[in-house]
Amino acid sequence: PQEASIEIPFRERWEQENVFPYFIDKDYCLIREVKYPLSYQHGHYCFRDFLTAVDIWNQQPVNHPLSAEGHQAEELFFFDTETTGLGGGVGNTIFLLGYASISGDSLILRQHILPHPGAEVPLYQSFLEKVNYKTLVTYNGKSFDWPQVKTRHTLVREHVPKLPQFGHFDLFHAARRLWKHKLERLKLAIVEKEVLGVERVDDIPGFLAPIIYFEFIDSKQPDGMLGILKHNEIDILSLITLYTHITFQLCGTDKTQTRPESYEVGRWFAALGEKNEAKKFLTKLATGKDFTSYQAKYALALQNKKDLNWECARNLFSDVVDSGDNRLMLEACVELAKIHEHRLKDYPLAKDYCQRAMIIVSEMENPPIMTNQSSLEQLKLRLKRLDRKL
Repeated sequence: PQEASIEIPFRERWEQENVFPYFIDKDYCLIREVKYPLSYQHGHYCFRDFLTAVDIWNQQPVNHPLSAEGHQAEELFFFDTETTGLGGGVGNTIFLLGYASISGDSLILRQHILPHPGAEVPLYQSFLEKVNYKTLVTYNGKSFDWPQVKTRHTLVREHVPKLPQFGHFDLFHAARRLWKHKLERLKLAIVEKEVLGVERVDDIPGFLAPIIYFEFIDSKQPDGMLGILKHNEIDILSLITLYTHITFQLCGTDKTQTRPESYEVGRWFAALGEKNEAKKFLTKLATGKDFTSYQAKYALALQNKKDLNWECARNLFSDVVDSGDNRLMLEACVELAKIHEHRLKDYPLAKDYCQRAMIIVSEMENPPIMTNQSSLEQLKLRLKRLDRKL
């Protein structure tokens, strides 16, 4: 058989680490498979909590781009790649395809390794044989990992199965929405540490992966590659923890959710047009006197304005005028000037709010730019118009 004629360098060393060859067309790739019990804890959650997250979506259907409604836990496919560079296009090779999914009472993690640059047929053949999922879950995979897979697949598509059509949950966008207020950078490793409670020990930083891979191509020594496999494995396990955590945040079941996080969730639902969900989160926050309270009141005021509830909007904007935050105070004054001018026809009060807005703008370090309704030029025009009406 062809297997006998193919020499696999350091085969025993690989097999000690659960890595075995996969042969096809006189070539091979390497596959590592690891099984985790659902009780295994990664960060603040164990994998069984992910099953709860999928149940939540199915029991309380909410229109959301990350909703797993209609999915079983087994149908989600947590996916991450390692590549020889960060650019897109044909010059960038994927040398590791990693993914995990639930199977029975375990989580199965598999990694397909490109042992040398010509082995893409076995790499994609072995990968695509196993792929029968409904939805891909990635971190920045919409703009990077999956387009890259498509690009490489075109080069070998005559020899391997077609790429399946997937739904796609990209958790990077969710992390940016929920935590940009507290994290300067949103790399997965930072979100893991600051939000998910994942501590990496002796981890190889991702940017070294290409260098280590090229060394492996030259020396065939597995040790450096085993470090990359571990790095990629943690990335994938963190996707499961992250999806669980985001679900608990969005569905209001996370008991440790901070007020700013609740506000971001409310705002996200508002942006999706899910008024009731948005209201649920924002109304709870709008009772205090902290900054988040005023942010929530402002968001609710905008929602009421959209729904033409002018009186309700006016009351909420009036509260925000005393928030002490220049940006919020300015926006609230402008909104009140508009409501009093166009809806309530109370020109003296409209003028009063317009003038208050002008004072705030003149004191700001970074005032709004000219095209903005809150800019000084626009406010001067509004004041002139109100003087004419008066």
